[in-house]
Amino acid sequence: MGGSLEQHQGRVDDYFHRLAYGNDPFQYGELYLPESPGPHPVVQLTHGGFWRKAYDLTLMHGLAEHLVTQGIAAWNIEYRRIGNPGGAWPGTFLDVAAATDYLSILAPTYKLDMQRVVAVGHSAGGHLACWLACRHLLPRDSAIRTERTPLRLRGVVSLAGVVDLQQAWQLHLGQNAVQELLQASLTEQPARYMEASPAALLPSGIPQVLVHGSADDRVPIEISQAYAHKARAAGEHIRLLELPGADHFILIDPGSEAWQLTVKEIKHLLR
Repeated sequence: MGGSLEQHQGRVDDYFHRLAYGNDPFQYGELYLPESPGPHPVVQLTHGGFWRKAYDLTLMHGLAEHLVTQGIAAWNIEYRRIGNPGGAWPGTFLDVAAATDYLSILAPTYKLDMQRVVAVGHSAGGHLACWLACRHLLPRDSAIRTERTPLRLRGVVSLAGVVDLQQAWQLHLGQNAVQELLQASLTEQPARYMEASPAALLPSGIPQVLVHGSADDRVPIEISQAYAHKARAAGEHIRLLELPGADHFILIDPGSEAWQLTVKEIKHLLR
């Protein structure tokens, strides 16, 4: 899906920029800009794939290309994953945080509106998007806390996100992907599960929207349902959109009704 970077860039070179936020080959993002003069609201896209290196940001190309037609800039990020040198704990988290905060550096050149940034992630990327909303709550000595003040998000949209790592570990999702990500079991490193899981860090104080299909066989809808219940109990402003019959991947099909519904939610958060 998506083709090579060269082919992709050739299609959209007039509004597409590949930009490094770090020195590692996987520390980069793709910035898509609308034709309007700006300042542009921004959606940061974080792909899924159970945090593993087999999957990359090409999963989100279609969503990025659609967002710019709606007058919204898209920052589609790559990051070190399980199997990449420096990936998993803590590198995956540090990369996603650094990519997000890098928007503030890009903002003057590319006319980005830092008051209107929404993080959108799918599957494992949904987990990371929700974690971005909570990371300001991390203990000062956390290995995944950065020195830079976190960029304040306008909202978060999780598309079938793995938003509770403890529950996902108990369910052995993705053939124990959470244990690979955190490089330990829940019993071995409970603190990592507390710091890395959005469900354990609530409340974030940032509006969140969860979109999940009832026919999802990769990440069961019960994870979003339980998270929404916990978030509401913590006083969070949260919406759960349950899509009857929708599977895991229809949520990132730019031609799907599920994505059209998601875009409406994004625009509401950006308003």
